[in-house]
Amino acid sequence: MDLIDAIKAIDKTHEDDVLKRLTTVWGDSLKEDEVLQEYPRPQFKRESYINLNGIWEYAFSNKEIMPAAMEGKILVPFSPEAILSGVERQLQPDETLLYKKELKGIRIPDADSRVLLHFGAVDQKAIVFVNNVPVGAHLGGYLPFTIDITDSLEKSEDDPLSLFGVLTVFVTDDSDTSYHSRGKQTLKRGGMYYTAQSGIWQTVWIEVVPKLHITAYRIIPDRDLAHVNIKIFTNGETKVKLSVKAADNETLIAEVQGDTVPVRDEGKRHSPHELGRYSPDLEDGHRSSHVYSCRISIPKPHLWSPEDPYLYNLEIEAESDKAESYFAMRSFTRQFDEQGNPRFFLNNKPYFLNGVLDQGYWPDGLYTAPSDEALIFDIVEMKKLGFNMLRKHIKIEAARWYYHCDRLGMVVWQDMVSGGSSYAKPVVSYLPTLFPDVFGRMPDGPVNYRMFSRGSADGRKEWTHEMEETIKTLINVPSIAVWVLFNEGWGQFNASAATINARQFEDGRLIDQASGWFDENGGDFRSVHNYFRPLEVIKDKHRRAFVISEYGGYTCYIKGHSSVDRIYGYKKYDSPGSFARAYRDLMKLVTENLKAKGLAGAVYTQLSDVEEEVNGILTYDRRHNKLKLAGNHKATKR
Repeated sequence: MDLIDAIKAIDKTHEDDVLKRLTTVWGDSLKEDEVLQEYPRPQFKRESYINLNGIWEYAFSNKEIMPAAMEGKILVPFSPEAILSGVERQLQPDETLLYKKELKGIRIPDADSRVLLHFGAVDQKAIVFVNNVPVGAHLGGYLPFTIDITDSLEKSEDDPLSLFGVLTVFVTDDSDTSYHSRGKQTLKRGGMYYTAQSGIWQTVWIEVVPKLHITAYRIIPDRDLAHVNIKIFTNGETKVKLSVKAADNETLIAEVQGDTVPVRDEGKRHSPHELGRYSPDLEDGHRSSHVYSCRISIPKPHLWSPEDPYLYNLEIEAESDKAESYFAMRSFTRQFDEQGNPRFFLNNKPYFLNGVLDQGYWPDGLYTAPSDEALIFDIVEMKKLGFNMLRKHIKIEAARWYYHCDRLGMVVWQDMVSGGSSYAKPVVSYLPTLFPDVFGRMPDGPVNYRMFSRGSADGRKEWTHEMEETIKTLINVPSIAVWVLFNEGWGQFNASAATINARQFEDGRLIDQASGWFDENGGDFRSVHNYFRPLEVIKDKHRRAFVISEYGGYTCYIKGHSSVDRIYGYKKYDSPGSFARAYRDLMKLVTENLKAKGLAGAVYTQLSDVEEEVNGILTYDRRHNKLKLAGNHKATKR
């Protein structure tokens, strides 16, 4: 497939085609009463935990009309479009999806306890009711949210500490018909764009907490790699105790008790708005009122790296509220090597980032991995191939995925989720791909807002807010090294201002301001995509590190393991053997030749096939690693 053919294929849609019903081994063995039961937030874990995944009731309706009755059963947290949901129906922009679930077995230790309802993610707009009382709402399909539902629950007549109720969630999703963030979801899938999904797609759970409890936290290793800075936020004045332990959970490193300490201005209590600006508030309504801050010395720190992913355990106490967390001692910086090349440095040493693009799609679960083991499988398979970095591509993943990257050792480049109205594809995709030096330099300011699909002031404001919330939500994840703000101009605007905004969090991450093209000369990287031209290292006049943030895209179709019989990718290979040889030659060029010339990192496209794209190392159903099939053309299932 040559350049022109690939460009033509990008915009093709095949509405009449039905995707083949591919499944994964984890989906095949899924049990309705055992769906994603693992604690969904490993970095902030309490003993109290009621998992609500499983069978719920659902109904579709017109936005203006309430359904007369529920239609059937849906397996949460799989979206209705996914095979594993049991529904397999697309939620349209003019429809509402109604969920219903009985809440029972909620027991509180005392009358002052609070019941928190957590949603990992709901795409795209959710209004939540308990016993027909509205308790909260959320806009945005990728970020978690929490609602205090205590006052809307019913009390048992026999036992006032036993609570129950009916949970109802109304969901609407504009998908790609509006300016909201949507990633690669589209109602008319095809080429590089995939099936749109909607509704609840991450774990839903309940926990019971004391009236005075921890609302947020921030854990940032110091740049000196000898101290860790910790802030604990609460909804009232109390005393906080922190215990830092080694990975064996036996060796006590430090024990700290502290009173209220202002974040910046000594002697001044911060407002909830100010507190929420610097750390994620885990409760709806920004109930944080106090912050406890300390700087803990870590003797002989054991540094984290992909080769040695060492984690420290952290125990947090605020009166009767207790939680478990973890952190890593590591630093990500841009420095100059002995030859004067700007490089990515891990723990103050040059570190070449050998990465792979990860879309986070599954044939049977779409955005939702069928099991925890499935998440682990992707990471482990890429580590076996020598990759030390995953670029999570324009999607925010479930918290357990980041946890596995932390503990298994995988650097993460985290994309912001793209949005905007309908993209002007010739301008933002095709022409920059063909002629990057000419058409990849268009400024992203007000004069070109509409060209970049950012004509809506509300849309620009919403993206900025979601970028901030994304950083707040993921700020404590040790493995995240880089924030990628914009990708290939999709909904890009004011990238320089966005970079300044992202740096305000002072979290020690680097910034890839504009991945692909439309570079505004900011951030820490000169970041290019190159699928069709000879790969080369470009010296940046601003002394930023040079990365090829997308390359490869080699296709190899494996019969019986692809969603369609067509081939979409950037260079076609007819057999696993030819694919493997080309892949090895390309990797050698990148990791040896270009690395020696100053390349700081590269991201191969991609981890797995996705629908029409067959440019993955793994097949879409994860049943085959194409590199392992080389020399063995008779495919056998795992």
